[in-house]
Amino acid sequence: MVSPSSSSSCSSSCNWSYDVFPSFSGEDVHKTFLSHFLKELDGKLIIAFKENEIDRSLSIGHELMQAIRDSRIAVVVFSQNYASSTWCLNELLKIVKCKKDLGQLVIPIFYRLDPTHVRKQTGDFGDIFNKTCEYKTEDAKTRWRGALTDVVKILGYHIVTGANEAGMIEEIANDVLGNLQLSPSDNDFDEFVGIEDHIKKMSSLLSLESEEVRMVGMWGTSGIGKTIIARALYSRLSRQFQSKIFIDRVFISRSKEGADLVDYNMKLHLQRHFLAQLLGKKDIKVDNSIGAIEKMLKHQKYLIIIDDLDDQDVLDAIVGRSQWFGNGSRIIVVTKNKHLLRDHGIDHIYEVCLPSYELALKMFCRSAFMKNSPPHGFLELASEVVSCAGY
Repeated sequence: MVSPSSSSSCSSSCNWSYDVFPSFSGEDVHKTFLSHFLKELDGKLIIAFKENEIDRSLSIGHELMQAIRDSRIAVVVFSQNYASSTWCLNELLKIVKCKKDLGQLVIPIFYRLDPTHVRKQTGDFGDIFNKTCEYKTEDAKTRWRGALTDVVKILGYHIVTGANEAGMIEEIANDVLGNLQLSPSDNDFDEFVGIEDHIKKMSSLLSLESEEVRMVGMWGTSGIGKTIIARALYSRLSRQFQSKIFIDRVFISRSKEGADLVDYNMKLHLQRHFLAQLLGKKDIKVDNSIGAIEKMLKHQKYLIIIDDLDDQDVLDAIVGRSQWFGNGSRIIVVTKNKHLLRDHGIDHIYEVCLPSYELALKMFCRSAFMKNSPPHGFLELASEVVSCAGY
């Protein structure tokens, strides 16, 4: 896996419009490597900036510069003719600036090109670069050389002639996806102590690399933090799925409105509301025939999280069988009742336990003192408070 450069962390105020900005020489890779790479990104629901609406015969404009700034990751595809374009070289300057100022991740790819030739501006790449530099100011040449040297220092990918490009493209796309997961688009859950440990354990149970449809249960006592964990998972994982839905008690309550609770058709009523929300359609028709729901859902990969559920009938109605959903789908059921999960045939179950004494102390200090440890002279008092809570 690549370790892309990030010299500073972007604050939570950054509003990313794109996951990836690709910088490339269209002459070398647009109809070959790049088109396959972008297709692979699309398949993983990774949003890449497309330049087809920008007239490259004009000087680099505000729209292009803004697109670079609004992208979380820059993928720079160095090829023989990359340096023939002042467009590409100026894009690189902006990328280096965003790396330094915003913590933008940068992944360099050396496509049928020796990285040393880029770093030292030698060989055919150097000849082309020097030709581009003719009649340019010394300042422009120095800045371009600095940007090339800066980006080449970052660990990246070297694709040689005859290499398995399809395999490399998949590897790079997976690397991009991994970095997107490691750097979520918002920091809403960073303040919750221990959240990453819960996410790691749930991710292990979810086994996201598997194409099977998997249901995973999460249970624990009231107020222990199950909903926070569920929402953090939804925020972290949702981009990997074609469709997703977070179902809470309010949604279930509204879905029951207008139906007789003892009516045999309550199940169909719940299913219609669930499908309408999941598929984004109105007037969903569901009948009692076997496989009716499966026909609607089996072609897509879904993330479904049902929070604070205590009704077996509701669970059976909306996620009755794993066969309903497309390959790779994940259903997470959050409840206080472990037996509800077992009765539904859910074997992968995570118990949310009380935190350790150390974590509990950290949680208290974060709340009371806005820091991870007690100030000087407050350790004994903080420890007593934590002990009163049962630790």
